[in-house]
Amino acid sequence: MTIQYQPRGVCSRQMLIEVEDGIVKSLQVMGGCHGNLQGISKLVEGMKVEDVVARLEGIRCGFKPTSCPDQLAQALKQAL
Repeated sequence: MTIQYQPRGVCSRQMLIEVEDGIVKSLQVMGGCHGNLQGISKLVEGMKVEDVVARLEGIRCGFKPTSCPDQLAQALKQAL
């Protein structure tokens, strides 16, 4: 399954997430802090969707009520 997600309240503009059998196979993020998001992409590849959501949900970016990692968690909730 491919999830195409439009993040809200953050700098990134789009997330493309490939999930297979409950495992994140790949993550591409357009916009945002390129280096940090490349790192997050590599870290979540191969992880269970539930584990990614549990670790990233609720992370904030400065004074914003959300962050790119939190938005990734929201997108992955669609796969659960």
